[in-house]
This record gives sequence, C-alpha cells and structure tokens, in this order.
Amino acid sequence: MLATVRPPAELRGSVQVPGDKSISHRALILNAVAAGNARIENLASGADVASTAACLRELGVEVTDQGVAGVGLHGLRAPHGPLDCGNSGTTMRLLAGLLAGQPFETTLVGDESLSRRPMDRVALPLAQMGAHAELHPLRVGGGKLRGAVHEMATSSAQVKSALLLAGIQAEGTTRVTEPVRSRDHTERMLAAMAAPVRVDGNSVEVRRADRLDPLSLRVPGDLSSAAFWIVAAAFHPRAQVALPDVGINPTRAGILRLLPVARIKEGKQGGEPTATLHAATLRGLRPWAWSDRLSAELIDELPVLAVAATQLAGRTVIGGAAELRVKESDRIAAMTAGLQAMGARIEEREDGWEIEGPVRLRGARVDSAGDHRVAMALAVAGLLAEGETEIEGAECVAISYPGFWDDLESLSGTGDA
Repeated sequence: MLATVRPPAELRGSVQVPGDKSISHRALILNAVAAGNARIENLASGADVASTAACLRELGVEVTDQGVAGVGLHGLRAPHGPLDCGNSGTTMRLLAGLLAGQPFETTLVGDESLSRRPMDRVALPLAQMGAHAELHPLRVGGGKLRGAVHEMATSSAQVKSALLLAGIQAEGTTRVTEPVRSRDHTERMLAAMAAPVRVDGNSVEVRRADRLDPLSLRVPGDLSSAAFWIVAAAFHPRAQVALPDVGINPTRAGILRLLPVARIKEGKQGGEPTATLHAATLRGLRPWAWSDRLSAELIDELPVLAVAATQLAGRTVIGGAAELRVKESDRIAAMTAGLQAMGARIEEREDGWEIEGPVRLRGARVDSAGDHRVAMALAVAGLLAEGETEIEGAECVAISYPGFWDDLESLSGTGDA
C-alpha cells in the first residue's frame, strides 16, 4: 500500500488514540492466569495484541471483546501446536516467561521479522531459573523454576516482564535489575492483582504467587501513538490537537518533558495515570541534551523524535538507542534513509543519530521498511514537508494503530492512503 501525505494549512481536531499496546498485552496475559473474570475496555485493536489474544485462546483461555475468563496460574493447557506470535515481540517474550513455569513445553514462532529478533536475552536467564529453554525456534516450559538474581546488561521492559512472570511461579525470590529503569506496567499490574512484588529503584523483586486477583480496567490511550500527533502539532505553524484519556505513566512520559503539552482531566485507570493532552504549535525549542536513560524511556517514540530534531535550531545527538537496531526493522537505518531522502541533515550512529536543524523537509518517496513506527514517523515528516510525500508499505501501521490514516485525514484533510 502506498500512502500519500501533503502538508495541511492547519492541524486541528480531537483524536482518540488506540488503547495502550503495552498495557493491553499485560492485561490479557496476567488476567488469563488470574483467579476469576476481568472486564477489559479500550483494548488496543492492532495486530500485535490480537496475536496475544489468539495465543491465549490456544492455551485454553476464553478471551472476548469484553474481557478474559482467568484460569489461574496452573490452569493453562498445552497447545496443539506452535503458538504463532505474528509480528509481536511482546507476545513472544512475555509468553515465554509465563510458559517457562508450566509443566508442558511450548514452541513460540512468528513472522519473518520477529524470527530475526534476539530471543536469547529471554531464553538464557529463563534457563538459569531451571526452565527448559531452546532457541531456533524458541521453546520453553517443563522445568521446575527457582528464583534468581538477574543483572540485565540492557534495559528492556519485555525481558524484565518475562522474568517477573517466571518469578511469580518460581520457588524463592526473583530480582531483576536494569541499568536504566524501563517502563513499569508489569510491576504496577502485578501489584494491583495482589502479587508479592517490590520495587527498589531500578530493581524489581517478586516471590511465588499462590494466586492473582482479576483486574478489570479501561486501558488508557497509548502515549506512543499520541506522540505522532504531539510532534506534528509542535512543529506545524497552525496546530491545536486534543488527545483524550492518554496514559502518562512517568516511565513512559519523557516526550511530555521534551515537548510540553497542556494536561487536563487527570485521573487513573487500572493503576495507571491518565490525562487529556492538548498539543499545539511550540516555538523557541532548543536542541535536546540526550542520555541513555532518556532513550530507554522513549524507545518507541525515537523515530518520530528524529523527525522533531530536524526542526530544532542546532545539533541534536540521540544515543543509547542500539535497541532500535533489533525492532521490527533496523529503525536507525530506516529513519536515516527516509529523512535523508527528504533533505534532512541526519547521520547514522551505531546507537542513534546526529541531526542538524532546522531543515525545511521536502516531499519524497520513502520506504517504511515494513515497520509501523517508521511509517507513522515518516507520515509526520510529510505533514511538515514541502510538496508530496509517498510512503511505501503504509499498511504496516495496522500493527499498532489501524486507524492512523483516518485520523491523519480528520486532522488535516489532506491524507490520501
């Protein structure tokens, strides 16, 4: 699919972004092994969360549009064949942790892109806990788990969550320490479900759980999806965009410090802080001083923040983001190629970019590399560019944000996908 984006005279309106993808995965997986039924509203509608739901059904869990009928920590059944995780690394890694403590072995497979992503970072620590864990393809389960201390070399919410899910099934205590604290949705949700969890700075500790209480919730809007409209509004000369009921978890909210937006109607949903955000044109922004901590917090927003950096007056160096090399695509290379084609002064680093601005971007034909976040980031670049931008492989946005092109059209009246 080829999407065409033209710069609009203004960006104006209200957009209800999809339910948070990270929280949606965890709400399904943790409620699947809870002791009772949970109602889940505003679940993310993209293909990744659908992959998690389909895998849970193969494990004997009833998952509907209304919620999940939990089977308890020991109620999962062996699937009839490999579990297909599609394109979702979250599905594969979190289920690997959950299934490591089950009495049966399970094979987890995915599409070509997911099959290239590193799973040894999950399999090796699970094996240290006593799980049977093999690679190529990933196969886990059938072992008796024991608690362990994990000192992670790279911060990763997916890996951390997998180890915590194994830890609540293991004898003794499991402690996971990251160099920089990654998003904490799993810890929050485990605590809300009465699991024995304790957070100490960059470390999380869990013990074996006898049961998890079901947790009904309305999933907050996804801040990573809202980030595209926040950046577009910040650098468009005439913009006013409202984003209702968005999650503003402090381990995810770095973009709100880089690009200030007004917050109203602050509240909580399922232990997660939320607010309605009002994004508008910002002036006088300076290049950002970057840190590894910021990259860990903003890992999903970095492609669109690379677009933002092309509009800042001066030099921005984004580092500490080598994890982008092993996402759905090599996002560092894909964004470098796309933005260079549009006239940006951007150079690739091993762990990020060096970007000089401001630059008036020019419309061009660019490639999404089959990556939903790259496609949407380049669409934002197209909203800020002169002329017409064509994005190849634009259908991949369905992975996380199926309504993206419709929302772009509603805000600008110029999208043609």
